Amino acid sequence: MLNRLVYIVFPMMFISFLSCENDINTITSLSQVDSLPEELAREIRVVYSDSGRMKAVLESPYMKKYEQKDPFYEFPAGFRVIFYDSAMKPQTEITARYGIRNERTKIMEAKNNVVVKSINKQEQLDTEHLIWDEIKRTIYSEVFVKITRPDRVIYGDGLTSDQDFSNYTIKNLKGEFQVDPGEQ
Repeated sequence: MLNRLVYIVFPMMFISFLSCENDINTITSLSQVDSLPEELAREIRVVYSDSGRMKAVLESPYMKKYEQKDPFYEFPAGFRVIFYDSAMKPQTEITARYGIRNERTKIMEAKNNVVVKSINKQEQLDTEHLIWDEIKRTIYSEVFVKITRPDRVIYGDGLTSDQDFSNYTIKNLKGEFQVDPGEQ
């Protein structure tokens, strides 16, 4: 009886071992954990301050925080940031349909229908991709930009600016057109 069992079980086990395939990519993918956010928040409002003075306010309907080697925040439903002067008056507003902020490098990227409004200068920047470097306090873009002023519209292939959008340089200036204020 034992001999019969050995003749039946051993070949079955041998066949089953032969049918197993250990693809290294499959094993690696099974051992990795998906990149899931560690924190989720809805209807957020974050106030950035320095020495007790409000510098900026970030608002977003939805935020995800990822803790990895390079932790980052993602704003998949868009965001709005308002920068304030020393008298706490709004100076600049940035909105976009998507944003991502690297916690280590302090760089925030805005994508999809990005609008920057300079309140004092009555200027508006429209683009599809904008990067805000918090450490250098600069804003820049390498894609098409449109700047609308009360009296003209300027087009270019990118720009560099200070974070309050008061001084900027347009790359590859495409044109400057006079706008009749009565036509707006």
